[in-house]
Amino acid sequence: MVAKKSREEIKLMKIAGSVVAMVHSAMKDAVRPGISTLELDKIAFDIIHKNKCTPTFLGYNGFPASICASIDKEVVHGIPNKNRILKEGEVISIDVGATYHGMVGDGAWTYPVGKIDSKVQKLLEYTEKALFAGISKMIEGNVLDDISGAIEDVANEGGYGIVRQYGGHGVGHNMHEEPFLFNYRVGNKLKLKAGNVIAIEPMLNLGKDEVRVLEDKWTVITTDGLPSAHFEHTVMVGSDEPVILTTL
Repeated sequence: MVAKKSREEIKLMKIAGSVVAMVHSAMKDAVRPGISTLELDKIAFDIIHKNKCTPTFLGYNGFPASICASIDKEVVHGIPNKNRILKEGEVISIDVGATYHGMVGDGAWTYPVGKIDSKVQKLLEYTEKALFAGISKMIEGNVLDDISGAIEDVANEGGYGIVRQYGGHGVGHNMHEEPFLFNYRVGNKLKLKAGNVIAIEPMLNLGKDEVRVLEDKWTVITTDGLPSAHFEHTVMVGSDEPVILTTL
């Protein structure tokens, strides 16, 4: 059963989502060679609190920060650290959640640090393209696998690995709600209804699909050490068109 959000719940989620968008706007300006991931976390924390929200990630299952900051081969759930200094040519995925009056907005973006390799730039472009391909299927009457398939098709077009163990998810009162959304076809025929809200988040790898978790029990990396990209929006199913909630 996928919960349909009320108008009031959606209103609150739009506010939370707009704060997520504010954080990403700030990250776009702040990401540069020489800045630490802990400094980025502080920027996010301050924006979230200034706008009367709470950082959804902070304390979630013990997670110690307001953002996930994942560099190059790190796919998701990287922990900010004062000693992780961004270097020219890297890419960093920043995932952030904000909670407003009990409702969650969740969004991620992968940023280049200065000038990056053209192959990695193409990976970012395709992963963003996969996100919007998935979003385009968030229309009442479609099924969950339509979203998954749209993401998979873009990944296959670019020849990229698809992270299999992690994916999108329902979101609302909690950061992770039903349904789980795979980034490839699994045959899920769950019908989408207006008012359903899903965080769509393709994670594509320059190399193979396989990933593993580091000893910190959080950071997920590619097993072949090649870069990964991650893009995410919180999206509501519309009767005629999708509604992205994580925008300004």
